[in-house]
Amino acid sequence: GKPCLSEASQAKLFASEMAEKVCSSAMQVHGGYGYLEDYPVERYYRDARITQIYEGTSEIQRMVIARELKNYQL
Repeated sequence: GKPCLSEASQAKLFASEMAEKVCSSAMQVHGGYGYLEDYPVERYYRDARITQIYEGTSEIQRMVIARELKNYQL
């Protein structure tokens, strides 16, 4: 198989950033209840935030993408 480091980093970056954005909006819709552990939106937000940290932070993913673009050969 062909290495796909850049594509994997792009996918992880997009998915983790979008999940955090969607969950943050959901918490705003729920108001104060969004922060209570009684509602699943609080857990979804925590899970979305952690995806930006484990297996490479968003900043690391951006660095990997930039490095791969810099080294790209036509």
